[in-house]
Amino acid sequence: MAKTNEHGDPVDLEAGPRTVRITSPGKVMFPTRGETKLDLARFYLTVTEPLLRATRDRPVLLERYPNGVRGKSFYQKRIPDSAPDWLTTTTVSTVNGTESRALVIADIAHVLWAVNMGVLGLHVWPFRASDPQDADELRIDLDPTTGVTFDMVRETAGEVRDFLAEEGITAYPKTTGSKGLHLYVRVEPGWDSYDVRRAAVAVAREMERRRPDLITGQWWKEERGTRVFVDYNQNAPHKNVFGAWCARPRVGAQVSTPFAWDELADIDPEVLTVATVPDRLVEQGDPWAGMDDDPQSITPLVERYRADLAAGVPDAPWPPVYPKQPDEAPRVAPSRARKPDPDEADEDSAGNPGGDSATRVELPRGAGAHG
Repeated sequence: MAKTNEHGDPVDLEAGPRTVRITSPGKVMFPTRGETKLDLARFYLTVTEPLLRATRDRPVLLERYPNGVRGKSFYQKRIPDSAPDWLTTTTVSTVNGTESRALVIADIAHVLWAVNMGVLGLHVWPFRASDPQDADELRIDLDPTTGVTFDMVRETAGEVRDFLAEEGITAYPKTTGSKGLHLYVRVEPGWDSYDVRRAAVAVAREMERRRPDLITGQWWKEERGTRVFVDYNQNAPHKNVFGAWCARPRVGAQVSTPFAWDELADIDPEVLTVATVPDRLVEQGDPWAGMDDDPQSITPLVERYRADLAAGVPDAPWPPVYPKQPDEAPRVAPSRARKPDPDEADEDSAGNPGGDSATRVELPRGAGAHG
């Protein structure tokens, strides 16, 4: 007697010109309401147009949960040679030169293939595979630290929106599917990921200068306090961010959902799920529909960053996996920096060289993270 699959027989779904088979379609991926692998695949079919608008031609890192959100998980950057030959892939490279064959979202069939692999997160690179030298997305990640409320995140988003508008830059918001918000800027051609990160550093520093009670650009957690962190390093080369219209690996199947600015005061990430977002899309349309039609210049932000350098303010710290950068201050948490020896300080003040006793660089108030 043939063995029966406890999660049901495979189901074939029409995905544009292709048919994608979903195996174990009844496997529960999200336990709160019991959404299955097949439910997730059908959700993506309902949001195909805006999803592809946001992710088409972009490499993605896959976050896999083969047995649902309560099972073991892992990240997969490399697409195996055993994958279907119709999959579009590209080579992505870290700043250290490590190369990987990554999936490129060419159409909705690619998304469904990933779903069938148990993928519950598409982490998207900020460039198109057809033009990898241009980083065409500035992503302002508003990350709540411990004790920060979502109302504080909302307020921060409004502050960032207003600052960018002063610089002639339009941003588009989305929920992260969790506790933060992302603001996206479609960047005009000609900027690489180093430039885009510089722009993000400038945003973080200016936000802290304007609202030091609410917002921080400090890289070291010990310096952030109960403030919303503008994570500028999400724009560092080879960084990817959770994709718009993608379901997060949470028990309630929350979706990272674009929204309009006039919804900011009322937006609730918890209720934006695979069960509710399709109807919302039908009723309201895609708030990001016009983003590609109006690419923005980040020149004013990059000029702010360069003005800081000229004034003696070093680059903000990079993540530890990155090589030391030319304009970066010593990459060490303030609490671990070697404190000056009082005797050496006395010798210095008397004109006797005491050596390089201080490794920490002090920055002007509100100038951003420092090491």
